[in-house]
Amino acid sequence: MGSETAARTIRYRGFVLLEETNRSWNVRPERSPMTVLPFRTPTCSLEDVKALVDWKLSQEDELIGVA
Repeated sequence: MGSETAARTIRYRGFVLLEETNRSWNVRPERSPMTVLPFRTPTCSLEDVKALVDWKLSQEDELIGVA
């Protein structure tokens, strides 16, 4: 058996975080309408991808407040 670990699927704040084999993440909204489009991250930790989701959500809130 190799030293690979199973990729994880995490639900976080309305998103599904799919860990890729190279430790990058595929981030997709759970529902429509999508206020933040799906995106991929570079290789990073789960804490880093959660922080990125939080940042993107805060940017969306700022745009709504400006309108």
